[in-house]
Amino acid sequence: MRFLSYLTAALIIYAFVMFLIAIRSAPAPFWAKDYYKGVPDSNLAFAGIFGQSQAIIVASLIAFLIGQILDVYIFHKIKKATGESRIWLRATGSTLVSQFVDSFVVLFVAFYVAPRIAGNAQPWSFAQVMAICIGNYIYKFVVAVLLTPVIYLVHGWIERYLGKSLATSMKQASMRSA
Repeated sequence: MRFLSYLTAALIIYAFVMFLIAIRSAPAPFWAKDYYKGVPDSNLAFAGIFGQSQAIIVASLIAFLIGQILDVYIFHKIKKATGESRIWLRATGSTLVSQFVDSFVVLFVAFYVAPRIAGNAQPWSFAQVMAICIGNYIYKFVVAVLLTPVIYLVHGWIERYLGKSLATSMKQASMRSA
């Protein structure tokens, strides 16, 4: 799981760098002036759209790494304590904690901290950030709880498809690599 988390983070960083290079590259002459009707400077519009996402990408990366590492850590701690039983507790419990962190970190960094550091956008108020974070987390909480039965269905289907012994050996191998 950690490998996939780090691989995903690396791909997010790659996308960030590509956006940054595209924004800073000189535009083709046809692109810079009125390429689209009503858009006086297409390059400025491009930089405005993709440039504002830079803080969101950085905030998402920070939240993703913290959330994923926390999710995997809590998942394995719960599994160590409960063994193979209570799959709902480790899957839903670890997700609820990591999504709580993710919900607050990404919005707080992207819309409260980054605009104050960069000075290029109007920062949200702390109350506004917290209100959106709470609503965001409530949504994620409800979805995670509603998906709990789906976890059991998929888990049962995988065990039937692979067979209990192969599924168990694969689970044990994944625990060693985590």
